[in-house]
Amino acid sequence: MLLVFDVGNTNIVLGVYDGKKLLYSFRIATDKTKTSDEYGILIKQLIEYRNMHLSDINAAIISSVVPPIMHTLEAMTIKYFNVYPIIVGPGIKTGINIRYDNPREVGADRIVNAVAAYELYGGPVIIIDFGTATTFCAVSKNCEYLGGAIAPGLIISADALFQRTAKLPKIELIKPEKVICKNTVESMQSGLIYGHAGMVDYIVNKMKREFAENAYVVATGGLAKLIAQEAKVIDTVNDMLTLEGLRIIYERNIERM
Repeated sequence: MLLVFDVGNTNIVLGVYDGKKLLYSFRIATDKTKTSDEYGILIKQLIEYRNMHLSDINAAIISSVVPPIMHTLEAMTIKYFNVYPIIVGPGIKTGINIRYDNPREVGADRIVNAVAAYELYGGPVIIIDFGTATTFCAVSKNCEYLGGAIAPGLIISADALFQRTAKLPKIELIKPEKVICKNTVESMQSGLIYGHAGMVDYIVNKMKREFAENAYVVATGGLAKLIAQEAKVIDTVNDMLTLEGLRIIYERNIERM
């Protein structure tokens, strides 16, 4: 079985694949202070909770936007699963042509998402990832990663309102019934969620005019479903897009080994 790691700034999402089938997925907090043993014990418990054994895992692949944690996770995978993981980065076969000024600047998660979106939906395609940051990526019909846009995510924006103002509270990110709200909490929720949805529509429509009016739009990330309720440009939501991309990249690289 294949263990995949999508390491983000806020969460690590793990998946266990048996061939092309995703059996289970888990979400844990990203913590740069944890040791390889702490991560190993935690992931061992999650796997055993699903009645699997560490010996069931015979391969692993890691995509990360948090460099300080990479050595820890790599060491953990070797120690607890006895496998050397594939690390998504320079030299890894993705099947996508990166048309960025400096390809090394592109986050691994953005490339992984692009690979999955093109494989699943074809091109041209636009990928929106609602994570710590909200990222927009454009992939051409010829499987070229053209670039995109990066904006503050919903959680960052909500935290900024709380931390940088004297009276605004920390809030739950849920959609209020109306845009015009009559209390502070709902007013903040309105501005954040409807404002984010408006940003999504505007940026995607601009991207379409720049490279492909017929681009398919797929959204992923923890808050994708929330924004997809309001944003008009999103064609589908795929919560497991990044995990699928990791599986695809693993398969493309294992053939070379």
